Amino acid sequence: MGTLWKLRGCVKENLKPTLLCLFFIVGEVAIEVIIPFLTADLLNVIKAGAEIKQIVSTGIVLVLLALISLTCGGVAGVECSKAATGFAKNVREELFIRIQGFGFSNIDKFSSSSLVTRMTTDINNVQMAYMMTVRTAVRAPLMLICSVIFAYVLGGKLAGSFAVVIPVLAFGLIIVAKFAMPAFSAVFKKYDKLNESIEENVRAMRVVKGFSREEYEKEKFNSAADSICKDFTKAERIVAINSPLMQLCMYFNMVFILAVGSKMIVTSGGTILDVGQITAMLTYGFQILFSLMMLSMIYVMLTISAESFKRIAEVMDEVPCIKNPENPVTEVKDGSINFTDVAFKYSSKAKRNALFDIDLDIKSGMTVGILGGTGSSKTTLIQLIPRLYDVTDGSVKVGGVDVRDYDLKTLRDNVAVVLQKNELFSGTIRENLLWGNENASDEEVMKACELAQAAEFVKSFPEGLDTHIEQGGTNVSGGQKQRLCIARALLKKPKILILDDSTSAVDTKTDALIRKGFKSYIPETTKIIIAQRVASVMESDLILVMDGGKIAAMGNHDELMKNSDIYREIYEQQTKGGEDNA
Repeated sequence: MGTLWKLRGCVKENLKPTLLCLFFIVGEVAIEVIIPFLTADLLNVIKAGAEIKQIVSTGIVLVLLALISLTCGGVAGVECSKAATGFAKNVREELFIRIQGFGFSNIDKFSSSSLVTRMTTDINNVQMAYMMTVRTAVRAPLMLICSVIFAYVLGGKLAGSFAVVIPVLAFGLIIVAKFAMPAFSAVFKKYDKLNESIEENVRAMRVVKGFSREEYEKEKFNSAADSICKDFTKAERIVAINSPLMQLCMYFNMVFILAVGSKMIVTSGGTILDVGQITAMLTYGFQILFSLMMLSMIYVMLTISAESFKRIAEVMDEVPCIKNPENPVTEVKDGSINFTDVAFKYSSKAKRNALFDIDLDIKSGMTVGILGGTGSSKTTLIQLIPRLYDVTDGSVKVGGVDVRDYDLKTLRDNVAVVLQKNELFSGTIRENLLWGNENASDEEVMKACELAQAAEFVKSFPEGLDTHIEQGGTNVSGGQKQRLCIARALLKKPKILILDDSTSAVDTKTDALIRKGFKSYIPETTKIIIAQRVASVMESDLILVMDGGKIAAMGNHDELMKNSDIYREIYEQQTKGGEDNA
């Protein structure tokens, strides 16, 4: 109920079709309950020898009522569909917006496959639950109550059979739901793992084929699918108990009405009960039990969707770890960066820090190189600058202002990050590059491409900037993708440009040309270059050597050659390798 209350805003413009649906459902139920009452009266009149005129007139009324009931049901179904699909759309939109506001720490709590499942399978279940709640969950109890009332009016004590079957069925449904809920809960967790397996397989398809691991991946997928199938079978087996229970109640009611009703007609000579009432009682009995069956279906559906609601609520309840301050700074003065007593760990439960004892001053316009082995926290360090994570201790300042005091959009518009595995999106090259500046002209776009050494291969494509890029940039090489991502970042004209090993897929000559372009095109921009090659950073104003989450040494190339064993070792290994190859 708490989740439903949180999602109340998703009804929005769907309130009108929801109310219209309820209105027409009431009309449909009212007519369907009246029809057996009129039919019973007609049968009694026919038995008493009524004239054909009276029979025809009553028949016409019944036909008109049936048509009106059919119309009400049809309109209610249409309006209900509008309301349910609109509600699902709004929930999906709210969930997506919520995810967009998450920091990396929030996203780390949910796998990408789990988030996809929540926005597809779970929301589809919520949509179905909303549809059944709006239509069936109103219609069934309303029909049940009205049918019981009319059955009691017509049959008196004969309606006592319903006092037996209704509690029996209700108790059975509660027991079924109690055992079915855990089974359905387990299924959704396994859906996450199944989607994760699919996502990994699709993303790493080249690796799978390169190592001929197709059969292994098939077995892995089949195992996950079989596990879900077994859990669903177990859950559905429990739910299937509803059907025989319903039939038992239905046949008991039918036998009771026919047996007891017939005896009452015979013993009273038709004064207490007549054939018309018996027929109507049977009809009301079917309506009551059908309503109970609908309620059982709703109960099962809500049991299934309860886990979906819970999973959606987990995302909705997640508090973004990174928020805008109340009075944010909306201007970045320059590209200077200051780390003061910075320590950081990815989780409060982590036993050790990923970064500690970081003190660093970078003046605006400097070129800073960062070297270090795998796991030395180079990427972690630069992620604190655009506030993708917040420091655990200490402070990070950009332009003399703590990054936590900036408006997030302002800060990130002034810090451009190019990752080693940066993403291109499906669309044209132009559309991808305009992410950096949506108002950039073609001349500005091509200038950025020239600086990123991408202009030559872009012009070689028959359609130039209008060349279509497949999802993930699968139709361009790794080096081309990296250069396009650099061009995209340059279009932002940022105060700070961060290259996180983003020239690893290009040759040393192209790498040098890209760095040369930076000096002439963005001299006032602070440039931070994370690299594995000493050649990529040796001309930097300042070089940081990272080791074990700390800055092991810093200085220019000559200073580090004298004072840093780690830097000297890296330099000698790489230059010696070059001489041997030559």
